[in-house]
Amino acid sequence: MEAFEHDIQQCLEVLHNGGLILYPTDTIWGIGCDATHEAAVQKVYALKNRAESKSLIVLLADERDVLRYVAAPDLAVFDYVATQERPTTIIFDGALGLASNMVADDGSVGIRLVQDTFCRHLIKRFRKPLVSTSANISGDPSPAHFGQITDAIKTGVDYVVQWRQEETTAAQPSQIIRWVDGAVQRLR
Repeated sequence: MEAFEHDIQQCLEVLHNGGLILYPTDTIWGIGCDATHEAAVQKVYALKNRAESKSLIVLLADERDVLRYVAAPDLAVFDYVATQERPTTIIFDGALGLASNMVADDGSVGIRLVQDTFCRHLIKRFRKPLVSTSANISGDPSPAHFGQITDAIKTGVDYVVQWRQEETTAAQPSQIIRWVDGAVQRLR
């Protein structure tokens, strides 16, 4: 548990200073930063060589946190998500309080409530949403585990989390849905 706490402390320091982290999530390893810090978000786009028109995902720890970052969300979506076996990212309309380069042109944002212990601890202690995007250069395959992450990504961030690096079980990205008037539109 000492390594876990060390990683949390290092991540918090980097995040508070507008830096990038490479960290395990409840799906695949991700590149992350403060989702409210525009310059930090820009660093993620630059590292991935990704067009800003392609949105990034926001990670939150609790349903109530969604109320701070989305105008009038339909909370019934969480009943649906609770029935899903796979982690689910929800596209919400009416994004609030996030860096402008986190919000799609139509005002929407993708949010996933994480179950992963490391992510939940980090988000709760940071007290802000985290960016999460696959740890790869845009267009390359998403790494299924830490060992598949390229050196370009590892050296392009300010801190690489040690926790769970040894795991080799293949992970998948989340499914992505849009909740419209109580109906699911599956996007991925």
